[in-house]
Amino acid sequence: MKTTLIAASLALIVSGCATDGGVNKTQAGAVIGAVLGAAAGNQTGDSKKERRNDRVVGAILGAAAGAGVGRVLDNQEAELNQALEDEKIARQVEVQRVREDLLRLTLDSEISFDFDSAEIKPAFRNSLDKVADVLVRYEKSDVRVVGHTDSIGSATYNQTLSERRAAAVERYLADSGVAASRLSSAGAGESQPRDTNDTEAGRQLNRRVEIFISPNE
Repeated sequence: MKTTLIAASLALIVSGCATDGGVNKTQAGAVIGAVLGAAAGNQTGDSKKERRNDRVVGAILGAAAGAGVGRVLDNQEAELNQALEDEKIARQVEVQRVREDLLRLTLDSEISFDFDSAEIKPAFRNSLDKVADVLVRYEKSDVRVVGHTDSIGSATYNQTLSERRAAAVERYLADSGVAASRLSSAGAGESQPRDTNDTEAGRQLNRRVEIFISPNE
């Protein structure tokens, strides 16, 4: 009976979140939340009966929380895609759902920074303004900015340049109204290439800044 109740609760949550014929991120979040909630509930209670009851409550509450997180990221992803449509067409920005609980924006460094510089190009500030506008309206998310370079030059220099560029984007978002408490930045230097460093096309892909967005609740 308890299992049936969990399944019925999940079915209601999932069916309420459906937006198309498949399983979207909101639905997946509900299922994941239910599993985690049930597992947490299983650790409470002094008797077998109490633990069964706590599993049911945990599954229901976990499913609701997971669905909420998924829905927020679904909406945030959709708004970023809409706001950055021109940049995506121009291959200046990519918006990707890396995990159910993680969004990644990839900014082309060729467009956002001059060579050997950590100063954001004036022409790219409008694009970052669009990103900041969405982030400001979704307060319950954390934002981590990570800089990357190609392998031209020393690893030490590239590490420093990647940190400076990530910090510049972080500062810009903060100056645009995103709470500093939600922001962090780091540099990966040349350590995480997306493509080969043996060609200019590959090196251009490797020179980038990534913005990771995840729920903070």
